[in-house]
Amino acid sequence: MQIVIAMDSFKGSLSSLAAGQAVETGIRRVFAEAGVQVCPLADGGEGTVEVLTKGMGGSFRQVVVTGPLGEKVSCRYGILQDRVTAVLEMSGAAGLTLLPAEKRNPLYTTTYGVGEAIRDAILQGCRKFIIGIGGSATNDGGIGMLQALGFDFWDAEKKPVPYGAKGLACLETVGMQNVLPQLSECSFHVACDVKNVLCGPSGCSAVFGPQKGADAQTVEKMDRWLDRYACLAAKVCKEADPLYPGAGAAGGLGFALRTFLHASLEPGVSLVLRETGLEEKLAGADLVITGEGRLDGQTAMGKAPAGVAALAKKYGKPVAAFAGCISGDAGLCHAQGIDAYFPILRGPMTAQEAMEPGNAIQNVADAAEQVCRLWAALC
Repeated sequence: MQIVIAMDSFKGSLSSLAAGQAVETGIRRVFAEAGVQVCPLADGGEGTVEVLTKGMGGSFRQVVVTGPLGEKVSCRYGILQDRVTAVLEMSGAAGLTLLPAEKRNPLYTTTYGVGEAIRDAILQGCRKFIIGIGGSATNDGGIGMLQALGFDFWDAEKKPVPYGAKGLACLETVGMQNVLPQLSECSFHVACDVKNVLCGPSGCSAVFGPQKGADAQTVEKMDRWLDRYACLAAKVCKEADPLYPGAGAAGGLGFALRTFLHASLEPGVSLVLRETGLEEKLAGADLVITGEGRLDGQTAMGKAPAGVAALAKKYGKPVAAFAGCISGDAGLCHAQGIDAYFPILRGPMTAQEAMEPGNAIQNVADAAEQVCRLWAALC
């Protein structure tokens, strides 16, 4: 019997791999000789570096880079077993969580550290990049990242523009003569789940600027500067398209990645599922098990367990899901390929008790055991 386990994390409780290993523990109590594969699962957001690097036999590298306000921060990224693929999260260098609320100001926050992390990975031999771009503190159109990779952004006096959105205000010329030469050998695959364009009412300044510390006047200025930046970018890169869905992700970082680094912007779940080779594993499975901390209607809207189920159904595989909590609208998940779902709680307990990792592991394992006992009885 072949069983594939692809669990999403139980946020605040278990990582993807810990949840998957707990399911395997329960399975082994019933099917001791089964072939079981625990596969990493993430949606491209927070935790993607951890999940993919550990789950795909990679190693972590810690580098000191420029933080969102120019200070030095420690940023961790992963290098996978092939030694050419790097996994990064932009939030590790330019994330909103790196700043206290009173210091958030997109006029000054920069993506320069993201570029430094990419540059370090290139110098380590990496040529393929998987990058999650959620949770940014920036609205600089990605020019900080590009400056760290050798792109020139000059003001009227041919001086480098300053960090942050303020750099866009005085931007006059974009130059590509000093770009890191290895970039021509690199491919970039970006986990991007927002569809915002670069400018306008649905652009990054208007939609995300306020949560990054921008007032109404600042939002209007940044939007105007980004529009002008897109026009300057179009003079040197024909791919420049400020209306492309996702161009406004991470304060315009999506635009910079696609325009200057020829990156693909993809839904995070689809990107992770493809890169982990999960589909091939599912094709040979007798049973597929997935799940997450809370199973609800949002799960059915394209979250990781729904992505797993959809792939499994391409091959007609039965899919079971486990969750710490199941909402009233979770029935929508059936239409997405999850045949049956099960809450893991075995008795009354507080949310704090349920999320304690030891309790969660025990509950997941016990629930998996009972489902497998039913499976054995029916087969």
